[in-house]
Amino acid sequence: MLKTNSIFFFDSTEFESIIQHYLDVGRQSLAEKAIALGLEQHPTSVSLRLLKAESFIYIDKLDEADVILNSLHALEPNNEEIYIQKASLFSKRNEHQKAIDSLKIALVYTRHNADILAMIGMEYLYLDNFDDARLNFAKCLTVDFEDYSSLYNVVYCFDMQNQHKEAIDYLNDFIDNDPYSEVAWHQLGRQYFILEQYDEALRAFDYAVLIDEFFVGAYLEKAKTQEQLELYEDAIENYLATTQLDDPSAFAYYRIGRCYDRLDKKDLALQYYKKTVNEDPLLDKGWLALTNIYFEDKNYQKALFYINKAIAIDESNTLFWRRYAEINLKLNLCEEAIIAFNKCLSFKDKELDIFMGLSNVLNFIGEFENSSKILIKALRLFPNHAEIEYRLGCVYIVLGDVDKGERFLRKGFETDYEYHTIFQEIFPTVFDLEIVNKLITEYKI
Repeated sequence: MLKTNSIFFFDSTEFESIIQHYLDVGRQSLAEKAIALGLEQHPTSVSLRLLKAESFIYIDKLDEADVILNSLHALEPNNEEIYIQKASLFSKRNEHQKAIDSLKIALVYTRHNADILAMIGMEYLYLDNFDDARLNFAKCLTVDFEDYSSLYNVVYCFDMQNQHKEAIDYLNDFIDNDPYSEVAWHQLGRQYFILEQYDEALRAFDYAVLIDEFFVGAYLEKAKTQEQLELYEDAIENYLATTQLDDPSAFAYYRIGRCYDRLDKKDLALQYYKKTVNEDPLLDKGWLALTNIYFEDKNYQKALFYINKAIAIDESNTLFWRRYAEINLKLNLCEEAIIAFNKCLSFKDKELDIFMGLSNVLNFIGEFENSSKILIKALRLFPNHAEIEYRLGCVYIVLGDVDKGERFLRKGFETDYEYHTIFQEIFPTVFDLEIVNKLITEYKI
């Protein structure tokens, strides 16, 4: 009809099927044409008018949909679909309690309780009311044990409330009624894993893969659990199983690499880390793993190459900049190390070791003035910290401000007297001075 502009007669149910098909596949314009043609031939059809309201709701023409639904309600007040569409409309307006009320009325008239209960559960999720959401999803499962989306939602509600023990109790009860539910065993394993009860988690995942030998997610979780139990060879076997059951994933390759790393089989670890980045060049963890392998092997040039790859993917990751600084220090590239430490600070990584590392490099290249400024910033964040006070004392003495230096050294001795022995090695010329030796004697217990 659309291609030839010819007019053919279809009954209303055929139009409903055509319209529903277009709505399901997202062909909104064709759905609207089918609705218009259908209503031309069947202007009084409630089902077609309901589909028109659904179409309006889909494209956010909520007022127009409301008019249709109100007129239909006057005609058929017992039609469940009217209340369902009303609920969709309320939900789009963020009036979730009204949507729930409308769905509860639909429950009175429907024979498909599970679908509406699931919709009520979703509305409660929008309200962050996890208790009522969970109860409604659980009711769905009393109607249909194989409604796995509702089972996932029940567990999600427990997760959001950190009620992992309660989730375990629920899942064990569920399994008592349906012992061959691989999804329930899988979710039970996840809960045990979260609680670090790894032996119980492994048992649950074992059952999941026994029931469904093609359950890729269960193999992955089983392998992760075996890693926690330091069963690295077994974990590798299960990660490899996932690559045979499904397309190989960068995640599986990365975890296999980690397992070989833990087994100190560096060549195999390197092989799988390279597979990781070949599979997904944007997985920065893969590039960092390669960096660490080469760093440990003291191949700093290759380590620098790979850490640059990681930084290119996520420039704001301070873990990468820390490693970049370490590598450049090994290569005696002080300016690059300074840039890296400053990047960490600019991205709000203000751990003490960042300040200390930056201060050390600045001292090494003779920029004691800048070093003192960094240490003063550190002292504001970490007051009464001996490591900072000793450094400041030594730096100020090197700069010729002996009074300031003495003041900070005294603070250091008062905070932690024994710590001064470390700074005797870092600043030997300062600790050879008579004034400093007098301070050591003065504070000696």
